[in-house]
Amino acid sequence: MTALLIFGALIALLLTGMPIFAALGLASLGVLWVMEGRIDAMADTVFASLNTPLLAAIPMFAFMAHVMIRTRVVDDLFDMANKLVGHVKGGLGFATILSCTVFASISGSSVATALTIGSTAIPQMQKYGYRPRDTYGIIAAGGTLGILIPPSGPMILYAIVSDASIGALFLAGLIPGLIVAAIFAVFSWVQANAHGETQKQDWVGAPEVLRALRRSIWAVLMPPVIMGGIYLGVFTATEAAGIGALYALLVAVFVYRNLSLRDLWECLWETMRTTAMLFMIIAAAAIFGHAITLIRLPAQIVEAVTALGLGQTAFLLLVMAAIFVMGMFLETIAIILITTPIILPSLLVLDINPVWYGIMLMINLELALITPPVGMNLFVIKGITGAPLADVIRGSMPYVVLLMLSLALIWLFPALSLWLPTVAGFGRF
Repeated sequence: MTALLIFGALIALLLTGMPIFAALGLASLGVLWVMEGRIDAMADTVFASLNTPLLAAIPMFAFMAHVMIRTRVVDDLFDMANKLVGHVKGGLGFATILSCTVFASISGSSVATALTIGSTAIPQMQKYGYRPRDTYGIIAAGGTLGILIPPSGPMILYAIVSDASIGALFLAGLIPGLIVAAIFAVFSWVQANAHGETQKQDWVGAPEVLRALRRSIWAVLMPPVIMGGIYLGVFTATEAAGIGALYALLVAVFVYRNLSLRDLWECLWETMRTTAMLFMIIAAAAIFGHAITLIRLPAQIVEAVTALGLGQTAFLLLVMAAIFVMGMFLETIAIILITTPIILPSLLVLDINPVWYGIMLMINLELALITPPVGMNLFVIKGITGAPLADVIRGSMPYVVLLMLSLALIWLFPALSLWLPTVAGFGRF
């Protein structure tokens, strides 16, 4: 009963539009006051949650993303992808997914990917005969890749809450992310070819394609530099964040040469805002974790799982179904911070690899971005196009099915996510 009251209060607070950290904090402080009669213990909890070197990766990855967005690398990325495959019928949608894939590995944000690529790609696709709702679906789905393809903000948060290796998670998300991107790209190509009015562009010639590749090479090289260093053990994930931030700054200053002092200040300001927000959320999540431990909720779930004789499959099915429903109403960050502390002990009891679970969680959160009524990417597309929300939803529905199939694929074949971190020497992560 206590747990129901806590979650009822928490969800009610979130549905009012209250910030996540405030809702988590208020609900948790209420529990602490009732259970302990005081709240001063939260200071130690907050300090312990923020006193970890892994958190240094958050501002550096955020700074890297803001710098690369400011330098407008997305224009060169889309131009490269477009000239590479745009001359094939249906190739423009393929090029858009390719651009989303590379940009997702730079920005780490699904909303930023959908907003930035969508502003450039949607008018271009509609110009060449793509049905409006098909273009909305391609961008909404392509934007979700920002959660799964590293470096991913939600992935970092999950690593902090679950104490999983962020390096292992980054490597684990790489192959599933590329698989999902390939599924999206192939579907967009098939869909465009099935639509008779879709046109192809003229072939610009090999020299022009090579010039476009040269212009975009610095953005394309960033993901291999970061992930390659982690894979080879040259640097940790936190060090990779610092190298990525330095790489972005050097590219902006010496290659694109369009980062003014004012732009640099705005990048630093946005980085500070993003970091402060995430740190407040992490602190509130730590208090929430302490609160649910006081009422023995994780232990009770473990006892229920044991008493019911649930195996890995049944437990994961229940959890994934619950998260899918939550994703229709709550933000991805809220879902990570609410569910992870509760189910983590059960994962350990059932010998479910936290990294494998984390990748399935990321795919489920991708679904949350394009499922109504509160799919963030749906509202991003509506915002940049002015299209009716119903059309955006219809365009995105095929990709909901594709993401469900992708989730089933990772579930059935855990090696797709665990092979790369294993060969990189992360062991049990």
